[in-house]
Amino acid sequence: MPQLTDDDRIALAEAWIAQDPDAETRDELAAIVARVRGGDAAASADLADRFDARLAFGTAGLRGEIAAGPNRMNRVLVSQGAAGLAAHLLERATDAAPSVVVGYDGRRNSEVFARDVAEVMSGAGVRATLLPRMLPTPVLAFAVRHLGTSAGVMVTASHNPPDDNGMKVYLGGDDQGTQIVAPADAEIAAHITRVAETIRVPDLPRDAFETAPESVVDAYVSATAAVASAPQVQPRVVYTAMHGVGWETLRRVLDAAGFGAPTLVAAQIEPDGRFPTVAFPNPEEPGAMDLSFEAARESGADLVIANDPDADRLAIAVPDVSEASGWRRLTGNEVGLLLGWQVAEQAAAAGRDGTLACSIVSSPGLETVARAHGLRFSATLTGFKWISRAPGLLFGFEEALGYLVNPDTVRDKDGISAAVAFLSLAARLAAEGRTIADHLDDFVERFGCFASAQVSIRVTDLSRIAEVMARLRAAPPAEVGGMRVTAVEDLALGLDGLPPSDVLRLRLEGGARVMVRPSGTEPKLKVYIDAAASDGSVSERRAAASDVVARLEAGMKELVA
Repeated sequence: MPQLTDDDRIALAEAWIAQDPDAETRDELAAIVARVRGGDAAASADLADRFDARLAFGTAGLRGEIAAGPNRMNRVLVSQGAAGLAAHLLERATDAAPSVVVGYDGRRNSEVFARDVAEVMSGAGVRATLLPRMLPTPVLAFAVRHLGTSAGVMVTASHNPPDDNGMKVYLGGDDQGTQIVAPADAEIAAHITRVAETIRVPDLPRDAFETAPESVVDAYVSATAAVASAPQVQPRVVYTAMHGVGWETLRRVLDAAGFGAPTLVAAQIEPDGRFPTVAFPNPEEPGAMDLSFEAARESGADLVIANDPDADRLAIAVPDVSEASGWRRLTGNEVGLLLGWQVAEQAAAAGRDGTLACSIVSSPGLETVARAHGLRFSATLTGFKWISRAPGLLFGFEEALGYLVNPDTVRDKDGISAAVAFLSLAARLAAEGRTIADHLDDFVERFGCFASAQVSIRVTDLSRIAEVMARLRAAPPAEVGGMRVTAVEDLALGLDGLPPSDVLRLRLEGGARVMVRPSGTEPKLKVYIDAAASDGSVSERRAAASDVVARLEAGMKELVA
C-alpha cells in the first residue's frame, strides 16, 4: 500500500463520514479532520492510525476501540462485517436459506451493533434472529445449536477495557456451534474487504429481523442446571458479575439446580459498560476482585465466584490466611484441573469413554488426570475454537479462566455452567466436611504438583511484541533462570500435528517448560511457565515445583523486558 499523505487521509475520512450512520463518530472524525487542516501534528498522527490500516477480521472476529475509522470498531465496520458474513453464508448455502442468531452484552454500543448485524444480514437474504435482550455469550453459543442456525454473532469484547467492543462468529451445522477457524476466517475477511471497497454502507440493503422467544433462554437454563447434582450442603458463596450480564442468567440456573442465593457484590452486579469499580473488567487483573474479597470477609463466605462481563469466563477464590486479603484467587490451571478431575471421575463411574482437552499453554496436569482414568487427552492451539473441536470431548479448559464442562450444550467456554459445576464440587466436599483447599491437597497427593505462572506484558505499541518474538527466534536462550534449555520448538512451523501458530516453546532440564506467544485478543505478550514435582510429601512437592517456576519466572522477565 502506497504511503498516504494528510490530503489522502482527509479524502478517505470525508468519504467515511458520508457513509457513517452514527452521528457521534461522524462528528468525532470531522473534528479530527478540521484539526489536521489546521496543522495539528497529533491529529495527523491520529488520523494516520485510523486510516493507514484496517481492523482485521480473524478467527476471533473483530475487536477494537469504539471510534471512527476503519482501524476502529464502529457501525460502518460492523455493517461491512455483517454483509461479508452474509455473503459467506449465502455462498456456502445449499438448498435452505442460511440463518443467523445474534446476541449482545452490556457494553457501550453492543445493542446498536447487534441490531445493525441483524438488519444487514436480513437485508442480504439471511434469516436473522436477535436474542431478546442483553445476555451472556454462552447463551448465544447455545442458541446456535438450539435454533439450528447456520451461524451466530455475539457482540462483545469480553473482558477488554471499557472503550472496546467486538463481534465474534460461530458456525452451525457440521461445526456444531463452534467459533470459526481457518479457512472460514479468510473467506469471510475477503467478502468484508470486497463489501468495503465496492458498496457504501447506506446502500447495503436492510430488512426486519425476528426476536428469539424467551424459551431459548429457558432451555439454556434447564440444560445448564443439569450439570450439577442436588446439593446436600449449601456453601456460603459471594458472587460478582464484574459489571457484566452474568447474574440474571446465573441466578435462574442456581435456583433451578437447587442452590441458595449467594451474597452479591452489589456495586458490580448490574450491567455497566463503564466498569466503574475496576481498572480492567478481568478477574485476572490485580484489584479486580478486591470488592469480592471484602464481601467475603464480611459474610464469612466459603467461596467467591466471579464471571467476566460476558460471563464466558469464571474465577474462583478460596480463604487463605497467608494472603493479606484473607483470600486467594485460584489460577485457571487449578480450577481447570479440579473440574477435569471431577469430569474424569464421573466418566469413569458411568463407564464413559472420551477426551479431556486443554490448550498447549495450559497445565500438563490434565493429561496426567486423563491417563489415570483411562481417557484420551488432546492438547490444542490456544482458544476454544480449537479446544471445542477435540474428538469425543468430555471437558476442556484453558488457563485464562475458560472452561467447557457441558459440550453437549455449549461448544465454547461457559462461565455459568463452569460456576455451577464448581459449586457442585464445593457442595459435595462440604457434605464430607472438606474444603476446596483440602481437595487441592488431594490432587497433589494423587497426581503430583503442577505449578504454573504467567508473565503478561501489556504494550501500547504492538510492534514491540513482534520484536520480542523475532529476537527470541533469532537468538533463543541457552538457559533461563539458571536452568538449561534442552529444546526450542517453534510452532510457527507447525508441530505435533498442530496448525502453525505464533508460539515458542522452551523445554528445560527436569521437564519444565516455558511458552511465549502474543495474546489473540489484547495488546499483550504472554509467557506461560509450568513445572511439576511428584516426589516427597504434598508440601515438598509444592515447594519443589514452585521453586522451579519462580526461577523461570524471574529469568523470563529479564529476557522479555
